[in-house]
Amino acid sequence: MRHYHIHRTPRLTPDWALAEVLTDFSFPWEDRQAPATEFRALWDAETFFFRFDCVDHDLVLSAGETLKERVLGSDRVEIFITPDLSLKPYYCFEMSPRCEALAYRGNFHRQFDWQWTCPELALRASIAEQRYQVEGSLPLATLRALDVLKADTQEFYAGVFRGEFRHLEDGSVQPGWMPWCDPKTEKPDFHVPAAFGVFEFVA
Repeated sequence: MRHYHIHRTPRLTPDWALAEVLTDFSFPWEDRQAPATEFRALWDAETFFFRFDCVDHDLVLSAGETLKERVLGSDRVEIFITPDLSLKPYYCFEMSPRCEALAYRGNFHRQFDWQWTCPELALRASIAEQRYQVEGSLPLATLRALDVLKADTQEFYAGVFRGEFRHLEDGSVQPGWMPWCDPKTEKPDFHVPAAFGVFEFVA
């Protein structure tokens, strides 16, 4: 199982130079080169911070009427968290370059509660020069309330992913799926235990 170390930052001031950088996102279900993707995370006594930096030469942004349609139809980054690898339940945050976030609760396998929300998620995003950045945070109190971060522990189960879409010559859009580790499923699927690893807070 993959482990990612989350280093401590001065309170309320994410110093991203302290973060361990994940860069090995890939397309395990298709044969094409993956665009550069970086993920960073930090923590302080009260907050879990994260940031995605993505190169994207063909940005796809859906014009759907609802938040759900816009996010699911767009290029995006994703964080899933769970109390344990039964994934009963787990929590998903899918975030677009337009600073729109779709939060929902899942139950293995792919039973989704679209009514669940997480108002504690703070988010900002920007688009510039064929790249985009999504930066956000969650209170540690929220992770504890969801039983994701358990008492007297410094680690929790999580997965980070990217949805990378592209326009085809006929005008249609082809989705592409980039996990931080290959879950070895026959078809693209982030909603399985093998797509998760351990995030550990370190001093």
